[in-house]
Amino acid sequence: MTKVIIVGAKGRMGQALIRLAQPEAGYTLVRGIDVGDNIATDLPATDAIIEFSHHSVTVPLAQQIAAQKKALVIGTTGHSEADKATITELSKTIPIVFAPNFSIGVNLLFFLTRKTAEILGPEYDQEVVEMHHRLKLDAPSGTARRLGEILAEVQDAPYDELIRNGRVGEVGKRTKREIGMHALRGGDVVGDHTVHFATIGERVELTHRASSRDTFASGALRAAAWATKQSPGLYDMQDVLGLR
Repeated sequence: MTKVIIVGAKGRMGQALIRLAQPEAGYTLVRGIDVGDNIATDLPATDAIIEFSHHSVTVPLAQQIAAQKKALVIGTTGHSEADKATITELSKTIPIVFAPNFSIGVNLLFFLTRKTAEILGPEYDQEVVEMHHRLKLDAPSGTARRLGEILAEVQDAPYDELIRNGRVGEVGKRTKREIGMHALRGGDVVGDHTVHFATIGERVELTHRASSRDTFASGALRAAAWATKQSPGLYDMQDVLGLR
């Protein structure tokens, strides 16, 4: 039985996590935490903390958790490079699973995107398109950014050097190495991601569509249980699922 604290308990993901963190699934919910709550008193009684709140919360929360030597799962996106550096440093003290998406299907998409880019090579133009609900705050999504990072890694180049976030005006012909990144917002879409590989005469598309947040919540809970058995380090869902 894995004892968990959910941070961001009033949000959509927080509510899904609380609903699924049941004893019959192997979890004990210690507490749901949200704005104004103090987590300190509950940390000694838990095994892992799952955070889906806001990027401004992550670092101070992680520092508290590191002091208590507990496992941490981070599902929030939109962190600065300085935040990411601090999280990496804290992972020397505790196991941290830091992933842009906890869906098993999306993590398979990450794996297939890398393999497809390696096989098709530079003759195929690469574009990433994502769509989320109208209330999402950041763009592109963390998942879309990770897809772009994977494509850039295959080209052995920095993400910011290759990514083109949308196009407007007379931008000229598409360059050979650029990776298009496009964010759509509307309605109640949970999350759609498509990676396009296009060349003269054909196109390959890899698509994942989420219809329920439960897929992300169950993956995050699985990551929490896994993290409690790991030594300190920075992990993601590829590690949890054994896709490395």
